[in-house]
Amino acid sequence: MTERGASSTAVLVCQGRATADGRYAVGRFSDPVARELLDAADRELVDQVRAGDVPTRAADRMAYEMVRRTGLTMVPRTIAIDDAIRDHVAGQLVLLGAGLDSRAYRMPELAATTVFEVDHPASQRDKLRRVRALAPVAERLVPVAVDLTSERLAGPLDAAGFDTAAVSTWVWEGVVPYLSAADVRATVAQLAELTAPGSRLVINYQARSLPTSVMRKVMRLVLRLSGQPDPLAHEPWRSLWRPEVLRKLLADNGFSVVSDVDLLTGAEGLALPAENIGSRRNGRVAVAVRN
Repeated sequence: MTERGASSTAVLVCQGRATADGRYAVGRFSDPVARELLDAADRELVDQVRAGDVPTRAADRMAYEMVRRTGLTMVPRTIAIDDAIRDHVAGQLVLLGAGLDSRAYRMPELAATTVFEVDHPASQRDKLRRVRALAPVAERLVPVAVDLTSERLAGPLDAAGFDTAAVSTWVWEGVVPYLSAADVRATVAQLAELTAPGSRLVINYQARSLPTSVMRKVMRLVLRLSGQPDPLAHEPWRSLWRPEVLRKLLADNGFSVVSDVDLLTGAEGLALPAENIGSRRNGRVAVAVRN
């Protein structure tokens, strides 16, 4: 296993969901559990954003804006994935690269589902520490420690009780950009071996965009120069995908894409502020069926 710390991007994403809860797309988006998964320092910035208390120092403003804008992206992304899960409620749900995912704790639709939360061992230890006394609403919640860059999924999932013959739903959210193209291809090939016909695969990925990549680098540079913590420091983007290329990769491994929508389109009708457009335009959620 690769030695590393817990994912700081997972914390940023959780902060974004906590920031947006009850403020945007009410009735479509909700994540009251997200705040419970945050440490005190994480919650302090969330509360500042929710209160609209804009920092006066430029250095503090960058961290504030990163969390605020992440929240705007997380609303359509979370809705799209939640809807895909509800459309195909299965006895097994695998969250591949679970991070600080809250679905097993907030989605009553999972009452008869075993949820396998697969993640890097360091991130998984951090998640278990943060969960504290939270009780899942899923029938069962099973943590599975796997480093996708150096380990295969089959052994750990089998040991955790995953049934490869049963129809399942897989969710791969917020992970693909941080893996190399070779690791993404290798993981999709493994999923083809483990996934029963009729199962669903939900993939969140990032399409190629020069302006978005440049803006991301500028934000990181400003954070570094200002002495602020950079949640992306050890998690750079390693692979971006054109929809047609990802569709072919999935087809070559026995998956048929039934939908692939960018988050900007997914945000239509949600009355979100007209900001962070680039991130929403290039973030996508695809749903594929195992043939």
